[in-house]
Amino acid sequence: MRNNIGLLLTKRSRLNPDLEAVFDVASNRRFSYREVNDRCNRTANALTGMGVTKGERVGLLAMNSVEFFETFFAIAKLGAICVPLNWRLTADELEFILNDSGVSTLVFGEEFLGRVADLQQRPKLSGKGEGASAISVYLQIGGQTADFAKDYDATCEAAPADEPLVAAEDDDGLYIMYTSGTTGLPKGVVHTHSTALWGSLTILTTSEVGFADRYIVALPLFHVGALTPMTSNVHRGMTNIILRAFDPSACWKLIEQEKVQNMLAVPAMLNFMLQVPEKDTVDRSSLRWIMSGAAPVPVATIQQYTDMGIPIHQVYGMTETCGPACLTSPVDAVEKMGSTGRPFVHTEVRIVDDDGHDVPPGGTGEVWIAGPHMMKEYWNRPDATAETLVDGWLRSGDVATIDEDGCIFIQDRKKDMIISGGENVYPAEVENVILGMEGVADVAVIGMPSAKWGESGLAVVVRSAEDLEAQAILDYCQGKLARFKQPVAVEFVEEVPRNPSGKILKRMLREQYPGPAAE
Repeated sequence: MRNNIGLLLTKRSRLNPDLEAVFDVASNRRFSYREVNDRCNRTANALTGMGVTKGERVGLLAMNSVEFFETFFAIAKLGAICVPLNWRLTADELEFILNDSGVSTLVFGEEFLGRVADLQQRPKLSGKGEGASAISVYLQIGGQTADFAKDYDATCEAAPADEPLVAAEDDDGLYIMYTSGTTGLPKGVVHTHSTALWGSLTILTTSEVGFADRYIVALPLFHVGALTPMTSNVHRGMTNIILRAFDPSACWKLIEQEKVQNMLAVPAMLNFMLQVPEKDTVDRSSLRWIMSGAAPVPVATIQQYTDMGIPIHQVYGMTETCGPACLTSPVDAVEKMGSTGRPFVHTEVRIVDDDGHDVPPGGTGEVWIAGPHMMKEYWNRPDATAETLVDGWLRSGDVATIDEDGCIFIQDRKKDMIISGGENVYPAEVENVILGMEGVADVAVIGMPSAKWGESGLAVVVRSAEDLEAQAILDYCQGKLARFKQPVAVEFVEEVPRNPSGKILKRMLREQYPGPAAE
């Protein structure tokens, strides 16, 4: 039997054709599994008609919507490879990803027409430059269609709703999701139909979800924390209540109006939901739990939700694991606050010392993860792949301890990653931008605790021009980095501390500048 993620939607539409599959909140549109599968098939057949074939990369730059949902599953059925694009990125950042992945077709929302029009004129994306990897087809969702693009609705509506020929299975590529790299260049994490299927299976067999549950998709779908749950929801036969973008008041209202059972929210989102009055006025009795990941959830936040009768199930994972690695049980969520729990059913986790030996309870080591849902590779990065995937284990770079009950507590990030509002920010990328500014001699970027975002960036700068001001550095970052990557503050020093091999001593800087961030 072929394992194709697109076929999950096909099969669910046959099993439960009248079950609500998608509620697109922003447009107030509802679709049964039969209806959304027909829309998916039209999209797939439209893409085929425009020349998209197996293995081609299709960029998807769109807000959360039914169009994102159906396009992702359409690409899967065709055997093409989806490249979900972070719409917070600047045109320069998007250009690198589009070139690196070799996207030949770009589906984009009207909100991003300005950036796409800019990109469409750039030599490497227009096919006019040396070594160009041209985008030949642009498909625009909504708005007045640009002269270089095709109208999404008209093109898809004109295509037949027949099931397309399924062209991919198992180890064939499904999507490439880009994460920031420690060298400053993003890396494309490749997941296959098989790894995505096992990612779904390990979630469905570990977490407390049920047939016909109603689930709020509040994270952006370019994020593994939304894309994998959306896939799992189809796999199990649940309703995806899709928010165009996160809104804390809207979440509480939807919980009451739609009788929501579960959702996923990063810690910053949990905090924002505590700040709005709706939390005390709506009927939230249908809500069984909220899963939270991307960063450790503060114990105080877990306690506040526990007092409201809402268990917080903390999940630990990463893009490279298709999302899941560890999850807290309902009991551990209270009794072992601060823990990220135990491994998912189809997942193995070890805490390993520098010699590759498992540490005893209470010991500290690096988190190694294994399972059939690990990524296939980093796109066109064999060296990085070989460093991360070793003897069947994915080396996370995270540091943790394990207790006698097998519960894991994340302690630190070996790679110095900052997690701001649920988004990964690698300091090297920010440092590379700031080093391009005249008057900057050296820089180190660290994360500071932030009540609003979980963490925010601090740039510690050695200046070669004495008149260089902090605000000038912050202004310089605008337009060169997505907003969530930009530092919120600057400190000037005479020298950035480094070890004998030249590596920045980030721990020393974190001790010197403990925060919290002033925001």
